[in-house]
Amino acid sequence: MSRLAENEADILNRLQDLVAQARTAGADSADVVYAEGTSLSLSFRLGEPENLDRAEGNDLGLRVLIGKRQAIVSTSDCSDAALTELVDRAVSMAGVVPEDEFCGIAPAELLAGDVPDLDECDPHEPGAEVLEARARGAEEAALAVEGVTNSEGAEAGWSRSSVSVVASNGFARTRVRSSHAISTAVLAGEGTDMERDYDWATAVHGEDLRSPEEIGRTAGENTVKRLNPRKISSAQVPIVYDPRVSNSLLSHLSGAVNGASVARGTTFLKDHMEKQVFADGITIVDDPLRRRGLRSKAFDGEGVATSPMQVIDGGILKTWVLDLRSARQLGLETTGNAARGTSSPPAPSTTNFYMQPGPLSPAELMADIKQGLYVTGMMGRGANMVTGDYSRGAEGFWIENGEIAYPVSELTIAGNLKEMFMHLTPADDLVFRYGTNAPTLRIEGMTVAGK
Repeated sequence: MSRLAENEADILNRLQDLVAQARTAGADSADVVYAEGTSLSLSFRLGEPENLDRAEGNDLGLRVLIGKRQAIVSTSDCSDAALTELVDRAVSMAGVVPEDEFCGIAPAELLAGDVPDLDECDPHEPGAEVLEARARGAEEAALAVEGVTNSEGAEAGWSRSSVSVVASNGFARTRVRSSHAISTAVLAGEGTDMERDYDWATAVHGEDLRSPEEIGRTAGENTVKRLNPRKISSAQVPIVYDPRVSNSLLSHLSGAVNGASVARGTTFLKDHMEKQVFADGITIVDDPLRRRGLRSKAFDGEGVATSPMQVIDGGILKTWVLDLRSARQLGLETTGNAARGTSSPPAPSTTNFYMQPGPLSPAELMADIKQGLYVTGMMGRGANMVTGDYSRGAEGFWIENGEIAYPVSELTIAGNLKEMFMHLTPADDLVFRYGTNAPTLRIEGMTVAGK
C-alpha cells in the first residue's frame, strides 16, 4: 500500500492528473475520491491495559462516465503503474456496462465555492497515555458503583481522516475530520441473575467529550438499575423512548425520506410530500453545517454545496433527502446530501439529523401515564420500510403512576410508523450525542407483547 502524496496540495494535483488521464483515455467526465485515515485505540480491563492498536490506511476510487454509462474502480495501491492500470480498467468497463440515464457529475453552478469553517478536526492527537487515562478513569468509576461485580472493559480511541474529491467539472477539495471516543460496559449481579449495561461518548474534539468518570458512573448505575427484571403481560400502553434509543425512530424516518427509496417506490412515505406525517409542532432538521457536528460537511460527496433544511416542518413533510441521481429520477434538485465511498457511486444520506425538543421535561412527559413502558434498549431492526410495520425486541422499565417502577425484559413492542409518528411527543432534553439525535419521546397506544 502506498500513499498518494505527503500534503493536501500534492494530493489534489495528483488526483487532477488522474482525472485528466481518464479524459484522455476516452472518458467524457470523471471524478475521483481519495481517503486516508489514522486511528489509535486502547482497551483496558480490570485495571490493566489489554490492547493498543494503531491503524493507517488509504483508498482511492475512480469513477468514469462515457455517455450514460459509468464504471467505478478502487485501489489502495497509489503507485503510478497501479493508477495507470486503474484508468484503463475503468474506461474499459464504462464502455460495456448498461446505460444509466440518471448518472452524471454535478454541473458547475451547484459546486461548493467558499465553504464555512466547521471546526471538524482537532489538531491535538492524544498519545497512548491519554487514551489509557480515559479508559482507566471510565472503568474505575463504573466499578466503584455499588452493585457492579465485573467489567467487560473500557476503551478509548481517536481517529483522523481526510477525504479528497476531484472531478472533471473543476471541483477539487479536501475535508479533514477527527473523532475521540470513550466507552465502558460492566456487569452487576451473580450467576444467572447478572445484567449488563454500558455508556459511551463520541466527539470531534477531545475537549468536548464527557468526562471518563461520568461515563463510567452512568454505565455502572445503568447496570445496577437493571437487576431483577420482571416479565409483564401484553398490553396496549404509552411507550417512552430514552434518548439513547429514541434516535432509532429518526433513523427509520431517514430511510423513508431517502430519495433512492422514493424513486424506487419502496417507502411508506412515497405519496406523503407536503402532507402531515407527524403531530403539529414537530420539526426535524438535517444540518450539515453544524459546528463540530459528528456528520458535518460543507460539501457533499459530489462536490455540491450543503445547507441546513427542515425535512419535517410543523409535522409536514417538506423535502426528500437527495443526491444528483435520485433528484434526476424524481425531476427535482439535489439537496446536497450525496455520500460516497471509494468503491460505489454516490447515494443520498442524512448528516446531523435531529428532532427539535418540545416544552415538557421527561418527568412531565410521563406524569399522567398510569401504566407504560420506558425503553432503554432495543434488539433487531424490525421495521418494514414499504408498509411502515414496526416490531422490535425491547427492554427497559415499567412505568406506574408517572414514575419508573421496576426493570422489565424479554418484550416486543409493535406498531406502525405512520401511526407512531402521528402520536409522538418530544421532551425538552435534546443532546447532540450521535449523528442522529432525538430527545426523550413518548408515543401513544403501542402494543407491548410480554409473557
